[in-house]
Amino acid sequence: MNCVLLMTLQVGLAPAQKIGAVPYGARTIVPISGGTFEGPLLRGRVLPGGGDWTLLRSDGVLELDLRVTLETDDGALIHFSSFGMRHGPPEVLAALARGEAVDPASYYFRTTPRFETASAKYAFLNRLLAVSTGDRKSTGPIYTIYRVE
Repeated sequence: MNCVLLMTLQVGLAPAQKIGAVPYGARTIVPISGGTFEGPLLRGRVLPGGGDWTLLRSDGVLELDLRVTLETDDGALIHFSSFGMRHGPPEVLAALARGEAVDPASYYFRTTPRFETASAKYAFLNRLLAVSTGDRKSTGPIYTIYRVE
């Protein structure tokens, strides 16, 4: 099995909506304000209006459920959803929470993206499996997404 770079996706975040303690942890919804993506086969922008539904579990794992609409530079729309997890040493997570720059190798941030599009040009996205690594910046997360060959 081989993984090939598909794109880098950066999303901008609006202020978080902190739901609070729910039966499975602490729920927060973070609206997406925009962003960009670029790769060898496609590039464009993240449309405002999506969100990241996060759940901080009692074991310290942050579950991530990101859903956005991508618009390619030639006008195609792509539904992007991604489920993943972020966790790491308490001091690293505390630094992330303060908005500090942290080496992404010092914590675990992985997701499994999925794509849906009606565009014939980008229909290959409907038929692939992808994985990503994440890097949480103060301006929002950056996902490096690979297609699994």
